[in-house]
Amino acid sequence: MKRIIKEKMLGRYVAYLKKEEKSEATISKYLCDLKKLVAYMDGREVDKERMLSYKDKLLNQDGYKVSSINSFLAAANCFFAFMGWLDLKVKTYRVQQETFCPENKCLSKEEYYRLVKAAKETGKIRLAMILQTICAMGIRVSELGAVTVEAVRNNSVTIYNKGKIRTVFFPDELRKELLYYISRNGIQKGPVFCTASGKAVNRSNIWREMKSLCKKAGVDEDKVFPHNLRHLFATVFYEMKKDIAKLADVLGHSNIETTRLYIKTTGREHRKQLNQMKLVPEPVY
Repeated sequence: MKRIIKEKMLGRYVAYLKKEEKSEATISKYLCDLKKLVAYMDGREVDKERMLSYKDKLLNQDGYKVSSINSFLAAANCFFAFMGWLDLKVKTYRVQQETFCPENKCLSKEEYYRLVKAAKETGKIRLAMILQTICAMGIRVSELGAVTVEAVRNNSVTIYNKGKIRTVFFPDELRKELLYYISRNGIQKGPVFCTASGKAVNRSNIWREMKSLCKKAGVDEDKVFPHNLRHLFATVFYEMKKDIAKLADVLGHSNIETTRLYIKTTGREHRKQLNQMKLVPEPVY
């Protein structure tokens, strides 16, 4: 039997992922990554040689980052496991984790403040409240729907995500602002943040609105995306507590290795720490 990826196979695969209780965002990501392989195969049979060629093309011709390539390969491997095509699985590239993150990718607290100020000054009050809610609570964009009128009034939100349940509290100042926002906008119940049609805001909505603030706020666009707000929360929390296990619980991580990715310092801070170590003796000329 020829192993050609067909649309009906993808349909069964999606049903399987839903049965495994994967989130909609995860399923969408898997499918998007997998369709890249489908396009490459272009109706041809999938075999190990073509998979290795696909892996090589992604790196040497298409110029994708290794992290992106590994994501594409992981999606393919997961699909192959579902189909029972285990001999087609290919190894991902091994990458040593950087000890610090690039400065042009890290959002500072001051830059975050400027984004919130720019949102308020341009009349984008809902966006300002969303930025503050994500950053002050360390939640995912996909978890914003759990921030309901009832949750704000009860001073805590219960979040169900990736098979886990956790309770997140509202900082006092944020809760005060949210209560005022709810009252001013006449929101009686349900999610606090909705579109004009009444649907919960999603990642793409917020991403586009955040980008529109960059020029006025004087912040590099490369730093501005919703998940960076969660990273900022993690960095500030860890600087205060130095308790990575507690941070993992707050963020909803099952694996502390995931949490480690959130608390990398910038290259500038890393160099400062190296210099403070004073491990080079005074030179004698």
